[in-house]
Amino acid sequence: MKILAMGLSMTPKYSQWRDQMVNDNIPVSNLETARSLEEHLQVLPSEIEIIKQDFEKRSLELGKKIEQLEE
Repeated sequence: MKILAMGLSMTPKYSQWRDQMVNDNIPVSNLETARSLEEHLQVLPSEIEIIKQDFEKRSLELGKKIEQLEE
């Protein structure tokens, strides 16, 4: 019963102040830094995958140069 009695004795000014304090603690998302769900869940390639892609690209370039020299 004490809680009920205390709840009734709150002034409107205090109630408004308390609601404002609660609302100030709720984080608001910033649209400039917000990312879409697809961007957030995007899988980034590991270092070994990047090296492998670079190796394959250079191998292809060298293969083309060898073909040109053979002609």
